[in-house]
Amino acid sequence: MATAVANQAPHQFGKEAEEKKINGGFVVPETNSFGETFRDYNAEGEKHARVENFYKINHKNQTYDFVKKMREEYIKMDKMEMSIWECCELLNDVVDESDLDSDLPQMEHLLQTAESIRKDYPDEDWLHLTGLIHDLGKVLLLPQFGGLPYWAVVGDTYPVGCAFDESILHHKYFKENPDYHNPAYNTKYGVYSENCGLDNVLMSWGHDDYMYLVARENKTTLPPAALFIIRNHSFYPLHTGGAYRHLMNEEDHENLKWLQIFNKYELYSKATELIDVEKVKPYYLSLIEKYFPNKKLKW
Repeated sequence: MATAVANQAPHQFGKEAEEKKINGGFVVPETNSFGETFRDYNAEGEKHARVENFYKINHKNQTYDFVKKMREEYIKMDKMEMSIWECCELLNDVVDESDLDSDLPQMEHLLQTAESIRKDYPDEDWLHLTGLIHDLGKVLLLPQFGGLPYWAVVGDTYPVGCAFDESILHHKYFKENPDYHNPAYNTKYGVYSENCGLDNVLMSWGHDDYMYLVARENKTTLPPAALFIIRNHSFYPLHTGGAYRHLMNEEDHENLKWLQIFNKYELYSKATELIDVEKVKPYYLSLIEKYFPNKKLKW
């Protein structure tokens, strides 16, 4: 995959899609703003072919040893010092090419997610901020953060070091991954134990785990549920497919409830109107100050 960040023009939202309500008020569109069903990976087309090729490369290269190497490199937090908001602004230059649902720059996606949560959960300010920062790890695509290829930054995540569950999107391509054939890594538990807790499980490397490390290493005061959401929001085999629950501990099960709430906003908010950045900026700056004790974070 190309290491350069895609500089595509954002689509403008057209007529509103049909909507339905779930969970007592959250509005879920039937289709996204491009006329496609959300996460419809079975349809034909150029974008779907591109996404399938992305996962072919991803599944071949996301090995246990690769993830350990990436974690050891990026936990040093020696790439840059900047504020959360400065990082948000960097994402104006990033479009996630693994995403079938939106071609918008990531800054718009972050604000759409955060504002949608804020509307329905006005008292959970930690969840608003989680919506804003959950994808900041996508700066890994940028040269100053290593210019990693897309397959090492975006896409659905899954554990490494144990068997790849069949619910993982395009599972067939794991046959090209050396861990698939390694008896140390290809069993149900692999290097892990029952109910060991997801904090003790290595996930495929990407923006989720990186932003989790950034928040943790910079000693955020966000609650554990927020860190769980940041690290696992792309872990669709778990929160949509129900896989890997044998690795979860009691705290994981509690945090999963919040992740499943968050996921509805992270996904379906991609079909809402654009956000007035300057109007909402003061509110989010206040949350950043509340939950991140240092104005300048190490990345």
